[in-house]
Amino acid sequence: MYGVVTRNAEEVRWPEFDRGFYEVKDVTGRSAEPIEDGVNMVSCFGDNAAADADPSLVPVDDMGRPADREREYFDWAYICPCREDYREGLFEIIDDCVEANPDVRLDDIGFPRAEYCRCGVCEQRFADSEYDDRGQWRASVITEFVAEAVDRIPGDVYMTLYPDPYPGHLYERAGIDLEALEEYVDEFVVPLYDTAYETTYWLETIAKGFESALDTPFNIELYAVNVDVDNLIHALEVAEAYGNGVFFGYEASNARAALRRRRADEREGVTHGEPSSES
Repeated sequence: MYGVVTRNAEEVRWPEFDRGFYEVKDVTGRSAEPIEDGVNMVSCFGDNAAADADPSLVPVDDMGRPADREREYFDWAYICPCREDYREGLFEIIDDCVEANPDVRLDDIGFPRAEYCRCGVCEQRFADSEYDDRGQWRASVITEFVAEAVDRIPGDVYMTLYPDPYPGHLYERAGIDLEALEEYVDEFVVPLYDTAYETTYWLETIAKGFESALDTPFNIELYAVNVDVDNLIHALEVAEAYGNGVFFGYEASNARAALRRRRADEREGVTHGEPSSES
């Protein structure tokens, strides 16, 4: 199964793709109207616009440093998963999505890193909780959010995972309890992005790790923007050996070219028995 992740609604209809994911809300905070013929995709706790509008929403560590684009290795700003008003806004977006299409993909789920969040809201909620262990409490926050979101989604639920299958890392980093979340999620999506795919041994290693870690089907998402088509085909061949499906991110034309060439090569390699000796 092949799919595309796009901000252009018409691309989900291209016949080369079995499934199309349409970004209704992305990490910049940009929003779009949900569509009927694609799986609408919602960035949950990545939101530059909301962080800029209200910096108090941004998670902080125990030194008060916010999880925003000023921090090293953060490509976008995060929103604290405990902020009820923001969560209600996400649920409203999800409600709009399912009015158009019953399937939804939840993106950017979790706390930003292991040291977050130590804001006043989180400190109070942890103190009032039944948990003594902060890691268990963080995981409960994320699982509760996903469970509430899933209650609103009548169709299939897709959820994006940070591409780290090492045992315990998703739990420690983001508060993601895979075993608990598998109860709610129909398919996971693991983005394995590179700008060239000139080597793919690392792609196979990470894919194998998720194959071992998950009982739930998972898909691999490849980056397609300006990637050499031959390299993209090679990455596809590795990814499809492990994933339930392979999705291409953010350049549908390049992905389409890779699939067409791949299929053409397969047709050229087909034989139909020995040639006839009759003249």
